[in-house]
Amino acid sequence: MANVKVFNMSGSEVGSIDLNDSIFAVEVNEHVMHQAVVQYLANQRQGTQSALTRAEVRGGGKKPWRQKGTGRARQGSIRSPQWTGGGVVFAPKPRDYSFKLNKKVKRLALKSALTTKVNENKLIVLDELALPEIKTKKMAEVLKNVNAGKALVVLEEGNNNAVLSARNLSNVKTAGVSTINVYDILKYDSLVVTKAAVNKIEEVYA
Repeated sequence: MANVKVFNMSGSEVGSIDLNDSIFAVEVNEHVMHQAVVQYLANQRQGTQSALTRAEVRGGGKKPWRQKGTGRARQGSIRSPQWTGGGVVFAPKPRDYSFKLNKKVKRLALKSALTTKVNENKLIVLDELALPEIKTKKMAEVLKNVNAGKALVVLEEGNNNAVLSARNLSNVKTAGVSTINVYDILKYDSLVVTKAAVNKIEEVYA
C-alpha cells in the first residue's frame, strides 16, 4: 500500500497517509491516458469555425474570358479556389468534435494518472486547506511552503475560500473531486490534495 507524507499549511510534516492501491498504485496504462486527453481536448472545441465554399462566395457568375484564343488558361469563374477572393476547397463548417469513452476506460485513465503522480513523488497531501478569508497571497504562501509550483489543487466540496484565493494565480488551478480529469493531472507539475479530498476520491473511484 502506497504511503505518502501529510503536510500542514506551513509545510511541516504532520503524519502520513496510506493510499488505496486500487486507485493510487495501479499498472499505468499510457494508451488510455492518451485517449482521455484527446477526448478532453476534443470536447473543449467549440466547433464554430466556418468558411465559404465556391458555391457560397458572392459573384463570379460570368465567365471571366472566352474559352479559347486568349492564350490564357481556361477559367469558368473568378470565385474558383485558385482566385484571390475565391471559395475555400473543403471549407471547414460547424461541427461537433466531441466523442465518448467507456466509463471503465475513463476510470482506468484517471487511476493511471493519479498513480503516475505518486510514482513521481508529485502528490502532496495537506491535512487541511482552511483559509479564514479570501487571500491570494496566503494561498501562494501555502503552495510555496509545500514546494508546489505549477499545481492542480484538489479540494473537498464547499471550500470556497481556497477556490477564490487561487483563481488569480496563473500557474494554479483548483478542482473538486467530481471535476478532476486526466488532462489537468498530467498538465500540472504537482498534485496538491487535502486529506478530505483523498478520502472522497477513494470513496468515489474505489
